[in-house]
Amino acid sequence: MSRYTGPVCRFCKAESAKLFLKGDRCYTEKCALTRSETGEGKTKKTSRPKAKVSEYGIRLREKQKLRRFYGIQESQFRRFFSIAEKMHGQTGHNFLQLLERRFDNVILRLGLGVSRAQARQLVMHGHFQINGKKVDIPSYLVDTGDIITVKETSRTVPVIKENAEAAAAKKGGGAPDWLEFDATKFEGKVVSVPTREQVDAPVTEQLVVEFYAR
Repeated sequence: MSRYTGPVCRFCKAESAKLFLKGDRCYTEKCALTRSETGEGKTKKTSRPKAKVSEYGIRLREKQKLRRFYGIQESQFRRFFSIAEKMHGQTGHNFLQLLERRFDNVILRLGLGVSRAQARQLVMHGHFQINGKKVDIPSYLVDTGDIITVKETSRTVPVIKENAEAAAAKKGGGAPDWLEFDATKFEGKVVSVPTREQVDAPVTEQLVVEFYAR
């Protein structure tokens, strides 16, 4: 499976939304989208009227925005949507819940990664365990009660140590309500599955459902 390795700030510009693909940089004035909105570093151009976007185009952009937010290839993204369709409840909410439960996303939410790309790389390098067993599959779905720990031999890895210390310094540990994190033990716990209110994905999920239902 091919993986995009080029500049990611272009995705935020394309979707006209912060997708937080570069971690802490996205919260600073160095953010490419912020610079674009303020006109910093750009030569003034004659404005042209925006082309009208079709109903299909609106739904396509929303789907692309969500896929890029979680950094997933289309085939895997579609597979998660198929799973969500078969679950009880609203498909859109189920879909977001599944994406949030991905192991790489959970590592990000715990603060052990500063971006999903970094969290995914750390997972693939085998630095973490779930319930005492090594898991190096980013798409693994965590469940309520799962205990996530950093391997003993990985706790001195500079990037993991720095991220854990930064997470500990944040108010409440920085983790969302459906997760708990103890930086002193390098241990996190899945308290519950996330609700829609606990998911900060900048999308209208119903539009994504409508895109795949067309």
